[in-house]
Amino acid sequence: MQQTVQAIIDDLSGVIYGKQQQIKLALTCLFSQGHLLIEDLPGMGKTTLSHALAAVLGLTYQRVQFTSDLLPSDILGSSIFNANKHEFTFHKGPIFSQVVLADEINRAGPKTQSALLEAMEENQVTMDGDKHALPSPFFVIATQNPLYQSGTYPLPESQLDRFFMRISLGFPPKDAERKLILGQNNRDYDRLPVRINAAQLIEIQNKISTVTLSTPVVDYILALVWATRNNSQFANALSPRASIALGKAAQAWAFIDGRDFVTPDDVQVIFASVTEHRLGLNHDVSAQQLNQLLNDVNVPL
Repeated sequence: MQQTVQAIIDDLSGVIYGKQQQIKLALTCLFSQGHLLIEDLPGMGKTTLSHALAAVLGLTYQRVQFTSDLLPSDILGSSIFNANKHEFTFHKGPIFSQVVLADEINRAGPKTQSALLEAMEENQVTMDGDKHALPSPFFVIATQNPLYQSGTYPLPESQLDRFFMRISLGFPPKDAERKLILGQNNRDYDRLPVRINAAQLIEIQNKISTVTLSTPVVDYILALVWATRNNSQFANALSPRASIALGKAAQAWAFIDGRDFVTPDDVQVIFASVTEHRLGLNHDVSAQQLNQLLNDVNVPL
């Protein structure tokens, strides 16, 4: 299985150049059964990463472009009257896919943004009193533009907290960007090898919980969380949901590295991606603040 995971990373690295760390974080989020928020400038490869990820994993994929006039029914679906049967029939929206890209999510209004809440939290959609189960596995990748850009709406705190991780791709290295200028980018997703199927992905997700979280590592996570609750420089302290996410993400990162136990280093690697958007909410939290927090908390030996 570890060879397969490494092959997935290598395949994605052939599409998104110079971003192996971010690719591993995206897989960490998926293996942890969470949802991913990618914040970056337009044209940085956010859509490419999500499409390639779905292709390599053999999952169904839908992309929804969020705009100011997008309605919740455009995402979830709607009930349409069938004149022949004299009844309403529910027509599923793009949310009924295994990988859903919510592109530029903060360009839609709050009502449309909140339409994702139930789907992300409960893996189901309720329409006209009926519950409709979403496919399994179910993975939402949302991209958002920086809040200083025009036409953006800040995500509400309740929805921001439901994203398991937030990452940023950033500018590519010069040698990678040179390949892009020369047209050496592989965006023929249909030619990417399918490394695993949905059943195997679910098997991996189930294995993550078997990776050992020792008592010292759990205590370390608790110490980090409680340090945010006694620090006024953060807009919001980390909640128990964040504590759980830190544990799961560290387990998934250890699994990707081929280990069946978590070390404090695993917690440190995923810490910023899991906590930054929760600590600052819609305010910036600097890398220096997070590094200072990690330095202030003793690491178990």
